[in-house]
Amino acid sequence: MTTRRPANRGPGAAVENRLALVAAAAEVFAEQGIDAPLNAVAKRAGVGQGVLYRHFPDRVSLALAAFGTNVAEIEALAAEPGCGVDDLCAALTRQMIDSVAFVDLVTSADRDPRLEAIHDRVRTALVGAVDRARQEQVLRPAVDVDDVMLAVGMIASLVAKVPETERRTTAEAAWSLLDRGLRP
Repeated sequence: MTTRRPANRGPGAAVENRLALVAAAAEVFAEQGIDAPLNAVAKRAGVGQGVLYRHFPDRVSLALAAFGTNVAEIEALAAEPGCGVDDLCAALTRQMIDSVAFVDLVTSADRDPRLEAIHDRVRTALVGAVDRARQEQVLRPAVDVDDVMLAVGMIASLVAKVPETERRTTAEAAWSLLDRGLRP
């Protein structure tokens, strides 16, 4: 049995290939996590692995392209008047339910500066909301943005280990338990 390779459409297909790779990566990472095989991404996008590596030299660059809109969504939400820490945590929770791979990126202990930049952007988006919540006594005075980031990471770890159908229930139960320690 011979496997048929996708036809090489040349440099004119570069933009289309890149978009297909980003979309495929978001899907594959959502389904299989950040460590999913990159050949699965190339296959889903309908391109060869050479095309994937031409656009994205490593896993991190592909993941950053796939999840760039997630970070932008958090930043935009944080910029809205009246946005609270609960709003941001709800958005992060929805994103982790949709794709635990994104939150893996945000909470990663990896020292890749590109991942640290993503972590810092999400952390920065949370700073104002956490400060306001402490002033309004919605959070304990000792709770800071790093505590909230830790809570997000802990919940993401739990959510990543359960079937997709149980992610929402698991996240809600975990937030309920953690809220007892974060709130007065």
